[in-house]
Amino acid sequence: MPLTVRHPVGVSAMHANVRSAVRETRARRDPHRPSSIGLLSTYPPTQCGLATFSAALREHLDRPSGSVGVVRVVDQPESHPGREVVAHLVNGPADSASRAAEHLNSFDAVLIQHEYGIYGGPDGVDVLDIVDALTVPTIIVFHTVLKEPTPRQFHILQRLLHRADVVVTMTETAKRRLVGSYAAEPAKVTVIPHGAVDHGPVRVQRRSTDRPLILTWGLLGPGKGIEWAIDAMPGLRDLRPRYLVIGKTHPKVLERDNEDYRNGLVRRAELRGVSDIVEFDDSYLEVSELADLVERADVVLLPYDSREQVTSGVLIEAVAAGRPVVSTAFPHAIELLTDGPGLVVPQRDAASLEVALRRVLSEPGLADTMSAQAVQKAPDLLWGAVAGRYRQLAEALVSAALVASP
Repeated sequence: MPLTVRHPVGVSAMHANVRSAVRETRARRDPHRPSSIGLLSTYPPTQCGLATFSAALREHLDRPSGSVGVVRVVDQPESHPGREVVAHLVNGPADSASRAAEHLNSFDAVLIQHEYGIYGGPDGVDVLDIVDALTVPTIIVFHTVLKEPTPRQFHILQRLLHRADVVVTMTETAKRRLVGSYAAEPAKVTVIPHGAVDHGPVRVQRRSTDRPLILTWGLLGPGKGIEWAIDAMPGLRDLRPRYLVIGKTHPKVLERDNEDYRNGLVRRAELRGVSDIVEFDDSYLEVSELADLVERADVVLLPYDSREQVTSGVLIEAVAAGRPVVSTAFPHAIELLTDGPGLVVPQRDAASLEVALRRVLSEPGLADTMSAQAVQKAPDLLWGAVAGRYRQLAEALVSAALVASP
């Protein structure tokens, strides 16, 4: 892929000196030593999908140890847990943004995770100040690419596209949106899938059990579509399933509404007469615990309401674990499942969910065939393979920047 290295107009002499110093440092050191990478994102102990993603990516990128440092995005000043966290970006104060940029510029390359809701300002507009201050090769990962953005969201994404040396999406759907709706240069956009835990040898056959396990997991909040999954359960009673919904309520939902949403789902299960089938667990599982649970599932259910979602870590984890999937028709599911690993149904349609779940749980050979198709996709989705592609991308950018530097 051709690489275009950014040379911002009006870069100060100080910034030019930083680039020169980086070049001289790399010229003197062991050429086999990997480039250092600064990662800007939410990060544990923050509990959100982006933080989990970034922790897994850092773990697999950081080979040998010490080549990756994290600038953690937080809303309030905190301590720096973990030696990998080199600084915090505290949303709001301008001096925190400038210090974060200074830390990031000390690395050979920067990897920025972008979601509209994690940075300060309306729609996270404050991230632009950070990106504008960077003087090293920059990769920006777009976790959300909206089909119908607001004018401000459109402006933010276009500015990030302009400032990045390379952007990464996790699906071909997201790349097509960037090119078609945001005028991104196709050569500037790389598709690297969301990573997944390596489960080792994948179990294809269904577990022999009296109660097949239907599993949904992730932070809970409106839009997850759990309502329609609950409505599908009465028609499956003869199969004696156990539908487990595991995950804490999303922190922003909890702050706004307390546990009203979760409590409403519990009442819905009671009204539908399926309290003995539907089980809610508000645990936030560690990676290894979640991997064990996913491996035990007979089918993973993603009943999401959204028709926009271009990336789903839950979906990737399910396929990488070789689990059959039933999902609503959001873009990532359509792209990943329609050639075998899963069944895709319309949003907000309990009857279609019921039919699809019944097929997976009772149609002879279907679950095994779906699992076998998922196993074929798994190797390219594991974190080791995914991190390797990010590492190659960063090394190529750093090398190109060194050649282009005066």
